[in-house]
Amino acid sequence: MGRRGRYTEKEGAGRAVCCRKRDEFFSTGSTAAGPNGLSVLAGSQREPAMASSTAAVPFLAPPLEQLRHLAEELRSLLPRVRVGEAQETAEEFNREMFWRRLNEAAVKVNGEATVLTTHFSKLPSPSPQETQRICEQVRIAIEEIIIVYYSLPKDQGITLRKLVRNAALDIVDGMAQLLEVLLTAPSQSTENGDLISCNSVSVACQQVPEIPKDNKAAALLMLTKSVDFVKDAHEEMEQAVEECDPYSGLLNDSEDNSDSHSDEDGVLGLPSNRDSYWSEEDQELIIPCLALVRASRASLKKIRILVAENGKKDEVAQLDDIVDISDEISPSVDDLVLSVYPPVCHLTVRISSAKLVSVLIKALEITKASHVSPHPGDSWIPLLINAVDHCMNRIKALTQRAAEL
Repeated sequence: MGRRGRYTEKEGAGRAVCCRKRDEFFSTGSTAAGPNGLSVLAGSQREPAMASSTAAVPFLAPPLEQLRHLAEELRSLLPRVRVGEAQETAEEFNREMFWRRLNEAAVKVNGEATVLTTHFSKLPSPSPQETQRICEQVRIAIEEIIIVYYSLPKDQGITLRKLVRNAALDIVDGMAQLLEVLLTAPSQSTENGDLISCNSVSVACQQVPEIPKDNKAAALLMLTKSVDFVKDAHEEMEQAVEECDPYSGLLNDSEDNSDSHSDEDGVLGLPSNRDSYWSEEDQELIIPCLALVRASRASLKKIRILVAENGKKDEVAQLDDIVDISDEISPSVDDLVLSVYPPVCHLTVRISSAKLVSVLIKALEITKASHVSPHPGDSWIPLLINAVDHCMNRIKALTQRAAEL
């Protein structure tokens, strides 16, 4: 047998495993018959249902009712896909085959979305029988996307699996959204023709080829997103501090347009708007908070550089650990930034700062102990940890009275 023959045989065996897995997965769903005469997500009962339909024509619900039921089926899939585990198989993972199958499955879903939109965005609507056929093709395409995702082993990296899972979820959710739009939009081709090019399922399918192909690339993508999020928060906070206006003048604009205020109502610091501006104590506290956010941004940038330069594709567990802890930095920064907006509660600022410092130090220590830091004695990590500790000590000193109340 030639090389191509052996490859095809192996691929066929892999597809057989996936088919068995698909039947196991979908047989755990509802076994009640849907309005189109097929069992809802019940692979073990689908064939008998189809066989019986050849003997006698079953009752078919109206086309829009079938679409509604299919949308509900897809919605019910989402939580199960979120918590679904990778399939167990003794076969060696074939990376090239996986990505080819995932791309092919996305193309198939996109094609079915186009067929669905074309038929239901114009009059007359398809017959119940034609609707049944279209819905079944959509089901098959969606099932294939999910099963291909399940074929990605955990040892390829949790970060990579999350990206593929999110892509599958976006596709399933996009198809459900498309069905819901078709249910509510009037069947007029002149007004609904743009659905074919702009529906969310098509956008989700077109993103599949852009998914990183290994865990290191996936880690870099996630770290880049975290850097960008913290960068935005840092710049927003800096701008507010420079302008001494946390709400960018929005309240002043609304007061200028009001006919009910007197001249003295617009004076800063009066009770009417005291809660919209920083006191002197607040402004003093913001200085170390801003420095802490700046240190967070610098830490993430350094971590990303280390992963890019020294990260190894096969060290999936360490890369996952770095990404997991780094993912906590941006939300912690957001909490701190929000806490310094007036009216400022100094105790809340203290708590938010302590949480961010804990996450930052843990991220730096995990990075230092991993393979991406070939020289753990490099000075930048201890320097950042010292800077973070200094900021926290200053925040504690400025919020001590609030902590004692």
